[in-house]
Parts: sequence; C-alpha cells; structure tokens
Amino acid sequence: MGADREGGVRRPVRAVAYAACGVVLLAGCATMPDSGDLRDVESTPRRDTEVRVFAIPPREGAPPAEILQGFLEALTSDDPQYATARQYLTETAARQWRPESSTTVLADGPGIRVDRTTGRDATDDYAVALTGSKVARVDEQQSYTSLTGPYSQPVHLARDKKSGQWRIDVLPQGVVMGQSDFQRNYMSVNKYYLASDTWAESGTSTTAVADPVYVRRRVDAMTQMVRSLLAGPTNWLKPVVRSSFPTGTALRGGVTALTPDDQNKLTVPLNGKASEVGREKCWEMATQMLFTLQNLTPTVDTVELQRADGSILCALGEGRAGSVARRGPVKRSDYLYFVDDKRRLVRMPGTGTSAEPVPGALGEGVQQLASAAVSWDERTVAGVSSDWKSLFVGSLAAGSPLEPPVLQSRGKAEADRLTAPSWDAQGDLWVADRDPAQPRLLVLEQGEGKPLDVRVPGLNGRVDAVRVAADGVRIALVVQAKDDSKSLLIGRIERDDSSGDRPVVSVLELRSAAPELENVTAMSWAGDSRLVVAGREQGGVQTMRYVQVDGSTPEGSPPAALTGVQSIAASEDDRLPLVAYSSEDGIVRLPSGAQWQKVVKAGWAPVYPG
Repeated sequence: MGADREGGVRRPVRAVAYAACGVVLLAGCATMPDSGDLRDVESTPRRDTEVRVFAIPPREGAPPAEILQGFLEALTSDDPQYATARQYLTETAARQWRPESSTTVLADGPGIRVDRTTGRDATDDYAVALTGSKVARVDEQQSYTSLTGPYSQPVHLARDKKSGQWRIDVLPQGVVMGQSDFQRNYMSVNKYYLASDTWAESGTSTTAVADPVYVRRRVDAMTQMVRSLLAGPTNWLKPVVRSSFPTGTALRGGVTALTPDDQNKLTVPLNGKASEVGREKCWEMATQMLFTLQNLTPTVDTVELQRADGSILCALGEGRAGSVARRGPVKRSDYLYFVDDKRRLVRMPGTGTSAEPVPGALGEGVQQLASAAVSWDERTVAGVSSDWKSLFVGSLAAGSPLEPPVLQSRGKAEADRLTAPSWDAQGDLWVADRDPAQPRLLVLEQGEGKPLDVRVPGLNGRVDAVRVAADGVRIALVVQAKDDSKSLLIGRIERDDSSGDRPVVSVLELRSAAPELENVTAMSWAGDSRLVVAGREQGGVQTMRYVQVDGSTPEGSPPAALTGVQSIAASEDDRLPLVAYSSEDGIVRLPSGAQWQKVVKAGWAPVYPG
C-alpha cells in the first residue's frame, strides 16, 4: 500500500511519524492512470518499528487520485479506529465500512485499474479496481491464513453534489495493504488456552496451547491481546482447547486501555460474567492471561483479575502459573539423542561434546537403528530398525531387554517403509508407514498394542515425516505428493472416545506452514507455535528458516545457512541449541548468537525428547 515512486502528476499524501529522535515526514503516493492499464502501487519500505505513523485528512478540492491514494495510506497508519481513513469516505460508506473484519495482504501493495466509463457524467464519478497478488488474509478473529492468486476489488468515487468534494462511496470491507506495510503494522502474538482432552500424569498441571494471532503493533497491543483472549480461541484451534473464562467475559464497561504498574503487575477489570468463579478456575484464567501477556512483553509478571465492583477476584504471579498449567515440554531435556556409527542410540548433554549409549537394549547395539524418538519424560525410547522396516519400543533403564517389534512395514524399498517416530504429551507413539500399497498414519497408545489407523481427511499424498507438538493437540506432517514434491502441513489432533473401547483419532483441517517451499527435507517444532524447516524454494537452493504454524514468517533472523541438511532437532525449550544432521558435516549444533559447530562426524538422526 504505499507509494508508486515512478513519478506522475499528483500531490503527495504525507503521514507524520513521531520517533525518539524527532518528527519525520513520510510521503506516500499512488498514481491514478488515465487509461485502463494496471499500475503497481509499491508497498511502503520497512520503517523503524518504533516509529508511529499518522495519516492526514483529505485536502479541500482534492482530485479522485489524491483521495484514493490518501485513503490507502491512511490504512497503513497507527490511527486506532481509522478515523482519518473514514474522512475519505461518504457518510454512508463510513458507517457501513468495517475495517476490523479482515486485513488482506498483497505482495507489493494494490495496483489501481481505472474505468471511467460508468454510464454517468465522467466528471462526477470514477470506477476503479484495486488489484494485486494475494499473500495472506487476517480474519476478524485475527487469525492468519496464507493465500495465493489474484486480488481484484471494486472501488467507486463520487463527487458530492452539495460540497463538490470527491469521496469514496463503494469499497471492500476490511483493510488491504502490501506485505512490507503489514510487517511494519502488525505482529504475531500467542494467546493461550488449555488443552481440553489431553492426558496428564496424576499431580501434573494441564497443558497450555498457543493460539497465534496478529495484532496492530502500535495500537495498544496489550489491550488488544486481552480482548482477543477473552473473545475465545480461533476457529481452527477451538475444537481441542477450552478457555477458563466464562462465556461472555469481557473488560468492564468504560475500560479502554490497560497498562502494568511499576511493579510489573497488570490489573484487568472484568465484567460481571466472571464474578462468581472459584479460586482454582480464577487461577486458570489468570494463567492464560499471564502466558499471553508474557508472550507480548516481559514487563508483566503478575496478573490481578478484578470483579465488576472493583474487588479482587484473584492474583497470580509467574511462579504459581507454572503449577497451574505447563507451557512447552513436559520437562527440560537433559540430553540430545542420536544414532552413532555403531547404529546404537546414544545421548549427549545439550552443550556437551562426548556421547554415551543410552541405558537399555537400544543403546547396547543388539538392534541396529536408523532413527529413534525419546518420550517427553525420557523414560521410554522408540527406534526404527536400520532397514526402516520394524519399530521397537523399550525402556531407558539399565538391563531392560529388547522386546519384539510393535510394528512392521511391508514396503519393498527402505524409502517406502516406516518414518522416524514421534511421542506426544499423552505418551502415545506416532509413526507413518509409507508402503505405497497401504500408506498410513498410525498411533500406538502408550507405545504398545495394536496400532490405530489415524483418519486424515483431505490428505493428498503420503506422510513422509511426523512430529507431534509438546501440547499434544497439533501435529506437523511432511506430505509427499504424486509429483514427489514435499510440503509441510499442520493438523489438529482430535480424539473421539464415544464409539467403543478404542478411540477414533483424526488429524483434521490440514494447512500449509511453509507455502513458499516446494520440497521440505526436514522439520522440527522449535517453540509453542514455531517450527524450523529445511527445504527448497521453487527454482532455488536449499534453505533453512523458521515458520509459524499459520504459515506466516516470524520476526527475527533465520538460522545460518547449512548445506546437505537431512534432519533437524529443535527443542520447544528455546534455551537448547538447534541441532542438525548434514550429509557433509555430520551432526552440528547452532548455539544462540553463534555459528554452526561440528559435534560428531559419525552420527545421524539427532533428536530431543518428543
């Protein structure tokens, strides 16, 4: 959304930006072509994210081109209610326009296609279309969805018969802007809900699940996030989580902004819907609130919830929040695990340099392995045989014997047999059988018994890799299509226990997490809503990047380049280094703020628990 810098006859529309260093004038212009040709309106270059941008109202007697370009610039400003943008609309259009309904993101900002032949006096109205290439859409729930394809929406400008001023009287609902303006104006923040059907050991807390949304960066993001949390989970996540806030809970009437005090405590006045909740329920509410706000800013370490009459409902600090709900791994991992040159499973302290065989049969070399997975509690291990045919499960206890395989594939080639396994937070074991005659996604309850066939409606291809999130309700799949391309998809895990002795397990509503990569070679969860992925872009070379579960790109630098990546191990505990297996360098790790370091040349398939 922003300026076409190629010149033309127009008046620049300026936005005023205030920064710590002073006042900056930002020009943003778009050209209204005289013909029906399409002209790109380039997205405004990235600006300092601390700079606030304000739009200016329409100039008296401004022509249609200036009105349109001024409106488009106003959409990228930090005006909380888009009051200035509404000044470019007729009174009727201003009342009917709902900017909060959606934000459409275009690759380079909207192009403008003009059609002056509207059947009326050309001096009194203009019909135009905003066009471009879609990148994404943020809906009314603030949920991000990647999109592709052309964008075209009509906009009509008319001259008011009384005032003689041009104004927009027809426009699409929502906001439209270029990708760089979106990145400047919006940021991704996780809000947190509680897993509704996951198992937890006796005495442990429930699981907090991240629900990423996009909020406007400099328009009181804290209050935005509180309102978003109270409104409930996004539609995609809603079937597998719950909110402890009673239905209808909202900020108390008249509360427009929330700010923590000098003790890093945020007081949140609620309406009457929450006034009667009990202590434990209130602690869950406060935990959801605290996790959400700490994802936004580290300046909040205590949340106090108030009743409608101003009395304290409950208060909770970060120390107690961890006992109410856990976020991320079940426990901090003590080790990195990998398969050594003797095909044994070995382990190494996260920052160590020497490895030792794990206790139990799979560390003794009795059964040679190709890959392995260690349960979240680091008590049980699953290993796939070196020919990728058989899946073994054993205890990580000294002297434990090698048990018979719990699963075997009938695939004729190694690449058509089992994938590396993955444990979920419930202690269930996931694996895919790539046998072309019967490709399946399977789960073994507690790592034993007859495998359950997992239903994956909408799956177009076969599963080539599986990783379950620490929260136990989301799963990442690398799916190989018929043309051999491999894409990264995120699904929602649902369990139905109502049909008999064994549950029906489904992975539903698959969505792409790395739409720009056509061939994903490795992936791992690397945070509450983030993954690290190695793959190749269309016509490009192999790259490694972080991606969000919703398909957006998180802020920050991607991992340093690494060639020949065949597997990745990242922990949802961000204190542990990223680890990868490269066909050129063996097992390497990437400590925070450093370069890749060689760890072991003769080893592969590194994993953290999960």
